[in-house]
Amino acid sequence: MTIAPPDPTTTTPGTRSVVRGACPHDCPDTCAMLVTVEDGRAVKVAGDPDHPYTAGGLCVKVNNYLDRVYDPGRVLFPMRRTGPKGSGQFERISWDDAIAEIATRLADTVAEFGPESVMPVSYLGTQGILNGLNVGDPFFAKLGATVAERTYCDSGSCTAYAMTIGDTAGVDPESLVHSRFILIWACNVQSTNLHLWPYITEARKRGAKVVVVDPVKTRTAAAADQHIALRPGTDGALALAMAHVVIAEGLTDDDYVEHFTVGYPEFAERVEQYTPEWAEGETGVPAETIRTLAREYATAQPSVIRIGVAVERHAGGGQAVRALSCLPGLVGAWRKPGGGILQLPLWAFPVNWGAFMHPEMLTPGTRVVNQFRLGSALAGELDGPPLKALFVYNSNPVVVCPDQDKLIAGLQREDLFTVVSEQFMTDTADYADIVLPATTQLEQDDVMFSWGHLFVTYNHRSIEPLGEAVPNTEVFRRLAAAMGFDDPVFRRTDAEMIAEAFDWSHPHMQGITVEKLQELGWMRLNVPSPDEYAPHAQGGFPTASGKVEFLASAAAGGNFVVPLFRQGSNDHQPGQAVDPLPHYIPPRENAAGDPSLSTRYPLNLLTPKSHAYLNSSFGNHEFHRKVQKEATLVLHPDDAAARGITDGAQVQVFNDRGRFTVVAKLDRTLLPGVVVSAMGSWRKHSRAGATLAAVNPTAFADLGNAPTFSDTLVEVEIA
Repeated sequence: MTIAPPDPTTTTPGTRSVVRGACPHDCPDTCAMLVTVEDGRAVKVAGDPDHPYTAGGLCVKVNNYLDRVYDPGRVLFPMRRTGPKGSGQFERISWDDAIAEIATRLADTVAEFGPESVMPVSYLGTQGILNGLNVGDPFFAKLGATVAERTYCDSGSCTAYAMTIGDTAGVDPESLVHSRFILIWACNVQSTNLHLWPYITEARKRGAKVVVVDPVKTRTAAAADQHIALRPGTDGALALAMAHVVIAEGLTDDDYVEHFTVGYPEFAERVEQYTPEWAEGETGVPAETIRTLAREYATAQPSVIRIGVAVERHAGGGQAVRALSCLPGLVGAWRKPGGGILQLPLWAFPVNWGAFMHPEMLTPGTRVVNQFRLGSALAGELDGPPLKALFVYNSNPVVVCPDQDKLIAGLQREDLFTVVSEQFMTDTADYADIVLPATTQLEQDDVMFSWGHLFVTYNHRSIEPLGEAVPNTEVFRRLAAAMGFDDPVFRRTDAEMIAEAFDWSHPHMQGITVEKLQELGWMRLNVPSPDEYAPHAQGGFPTASGKVEFLASAAAGGNFVVPLFRQGSNDHQPGQAVDPLPHYIPPRENAAGDPSLSTRYPLNLLTPKSHAYLNSSFGNHEFHRKVQKEATLVLHPDDAAARGITDGAQVQVFNDRGRFTVVAKLDRTLLPGVVVSAMGSWRKHSRAGATLAAVNPTAFADLGNAPTFSDTLVEVEIA
């Protein structure tokens, strides 16, 4: 048995090889995979045991990836709709016919309604640099289409984080073995960042304490030394109260504050008002618990904060991340390996994003529409020309976009031309006019960064594409040719794109080449080892001052979305004024903010990630549905009793935006007034044909146009 770059065209009977690959999903772990191929067919997918982070294991989502590749429900040929929109009735057509029809319809739409009447809809159904977030950006920029703003995940967090400490990788997750105090905030590590847990376990063996801050007692919270349950959307209040205690009790690292931070006097004055007693009223966390948390965090060094994407998903999420990003500088946690804050190590990767976005091809002033407002855009409620054509890839908006009822009504419009490139007939694909067959990771080449560790990973195509499936890169090459786009960017091969994937001259890429990656499968960035990695022991933050900015200079430019999330465009940035100091913004949908609304809808709905699905991916597979079980709504028994709801009862969850039906599950560990329903279930598999996206708001959080999915009030009744 050999491990080597594959030749997928080799199908000699009896041949067996192991091919190096990479998990393609929007997950921080970006696992290195080994694909066993026999006679041209993949027969096994496993984690690479030699990869330090993957350590031979895959998660429940990907363990049986072959079931996805060879699922009889795969879309393997181009198809044209034959029945009503949403009926799922299609006929097979050729690629030539499909591309010709798409090119003609797009050209006609642009000619009649203008290029902004076309909009791409995409995200990270695959996370590869070639086939992921930016694969279609040059095509739609050349076309002049509406720019799609894609802020599903970490956009507000990125804006806040960059304002405070810059675009730094922060803490190496492997360095957590050296942490003495690990504060996991709004992150269910065991379900969404599984390969980080062994490092946390090792730190505990060495004496570290692990505390989880989360409204819900997740798998991770249950396994921690302490779980602090706070009211949804009050994270900023708790973080600011911690800062108050650290400063008031003289627990700051005065030398670090003096030499490596700016704005400390202003910050100290700001947090005087945020006492633990005040925070108890906001968060429900006892004042003494807050004091103890702050003291332990400040004195057990090095301490680390691992923040999850959920922390940004309420009205004040951005300022909450700003406050959390200030804490390590306040206590000098950055001085040693394993100290600081862990958000997105992806900042360490010198990805050549410009070569994939090509923002210079954008027409200045082109309209920007956030995908959360796709339903409103399809309903003609936004400025600009009506949307007449959508091109959907790497996303399933019917499940992941809010305002589901309005979105579906828009997708049903007969005057809307919709193309969906997909692996399966998703809830969104059912509304398409043309469906194109997309490859899985085993059928395409790609190269991966990670937003959870510091390894570059190469994905070799290990088998020939099934049917007539093609990678996203090939889809846009074919479309560009049909549209007459002859710029060199549209003629690049996948190999040429891989050669452009990184700034190979960057110090972090020293010693790393395409050839070595192809041979080895993965390589660690050229940064110090986890035992030595402390990038900000002496400051050196990538901010304007080079320091932690308690008083953020970047706030002077107003609210912004990182251009990576909007096809490289800097036009039409949100631009609202931003207070340069962290402060508390309470939830928008609560009793204090809207008493009338909270009277009608008194329960706060949280919609966390599922254990067995990755967003909506895998929501159609029998094994994953069996692991995840039927969609439920978790309630506190007191809330259930007040509504006559018993365990296992069918209930409707509703507000002014819509409703969905699930099964009730009672859990006394949940905070009264909070209800929980995990996301990812498909509409076609749901009771009454709706999912929780029907009730989610389209309102943005304070920074980065982040979603406010955790800022949702509902009522529940027996169905």
